[in-house]
Amino acid sequence: MTEQALYILASLARAECHGYGISRDAEELSGGRVRLTAGTLYGALNRLTADGLVEPAGEREVQGRRRRYYRITAAGSAALAEEVERLRSTAAVLGARVRTAPA
Repeated sequence: MTEQALYILASLARAECHGYGISRDAEELSGGRVRLTAGTLYGALNRLTADGLVEPAGEREVQGRRRRYYRITAAGSAALAEEVERLRSTAAVLGARVRTAPA
């Protein structure tokens, strides 16, 4: 899973959201490491939708602008949980190696 996809799913795990909100949340969650341009964000959302991990949640008008909302699916929640567990396991293995490395 790409880092962008991971943060998009993590953002949507909290609540359904529109593209700009997802982008802002991903940047905040990543400490500024992940900055999703419109092209990257909507390309990733299209792939996640095609994979059944995200689905459209309708359009709403907010401050005079139409915004398309997305939500995570059950498959998306499962994929996010699996990726979090994979990252935990990787961090544990690498952490153990660092702790035993000669100084």
